[in-house]
Amino acid sequence: MKELIAHFSQHLKDALETIARTNLKKPASPIQNIVITGLGGSGIGGTITSEIAAPLASVSILVNKDYKLPAFVNENTLVIACSYSGNTEETLAALDVAMAKKAEIACITSGGRLKEIADNKGFNCLSMSGGNPPRSMLAYSFAYLLYLLQFYDVASLNTELEIKAAAELLDREEENIQREALELAEKLKGKITTIYAVAGSLGIASRLRQQLNENSKMLAWEAEIPEMNHNELVGWEGGSSQFAALFLRHHTDFIRSQKRIEIIKGIISQKTDTVLEVWSKGSSAIQKALYLIHLGDWISFFLSEMNGVDIMDIKSIDLLKSELAKIPV
Repeated sequence: MKELIAHFSQHLKDALETIARTNLKKPASPIQNIVITGLGGSGIGGTITSEIAAPLASVSILVNKDYKLPAFVNENTLVIACSYSGNTEETLAALDVAMAKKAEIACITSGGRLKEIADNKGFNCLSMSGGNPPRSMLAYSFAYLLYLLQFYDVASLNTELEIKAAAELLDREEENIQREALELAEKLKGKITTIYAVAGSLGIASRLRQQLNENSKMLAWEAEIPEMNHNELVGWEGGSSQFAALFLRHHTDFIRSQKRIEIIKGIISQKTDTVLEVWSKGSSAIQKALYLIHLGDWISFFLSEMNGVDIMDIKSIDLLKSELAKIPV
């Protein structure tokens, strides 16, 4: 996993090379809405992409993490099915619904049943190499999703320019990122971490929570500002030193949200002395997101070492899948 995290910027560059040599076909009907369906490490790219694209998109984008699809899906809906293995049962079930509704379908995968269906049906498909943990392949799915939104002309994006700039940023900052990640990991060790981000960046917080879950074998959760001000903030009355609060911040965040964070930090610090923050770098929302994602991946790696756990082990998920396999679909 360490090597996969270290190669994050290279994965971004490789994704662009795949995009450059892939020929996609235009849809038969105009796109009026989008559903991105996928779960876990395969699905988090959809959450992050939808938030980044929302201010730029001409149609609504919904992220789906279930077997079913919303009733509005029809021939004018673009359904993007994301499954790294190509065999995620929820995603394949949602794909069946999308096909029955005659939606425009695009796929992101490394193979499996999803790739087989895409090839047989002639669906647009962007692929990557298989055999790695899905969570380690986010750079590919994220770049592919951005490009699909650009290709279908539903969001004003320049994927090649943005991804190249982000990769260059990460390469320049790699040493600083690892240093900061190690410092944060040392402070988060042994804590249950609450990860906070302003509206529009909750997907980045979700990604870090997932990485702490899978890589570091730690419980954590995420919440959005200002929403958490109306509920979770009161929950901190039952807080203690076993919890840590980590704020993911951008200098471009809405000023009222920035003011809220400063007040929230003061309230939470009455219950725990582990109140941390990390600031993104980059000149665009895409660059800022990828910077924080990469930093978070390193945090989870260093915590896995400190916790003495096997970063690759996901036996709980494997057990769930093996039990589900005994039940007819």
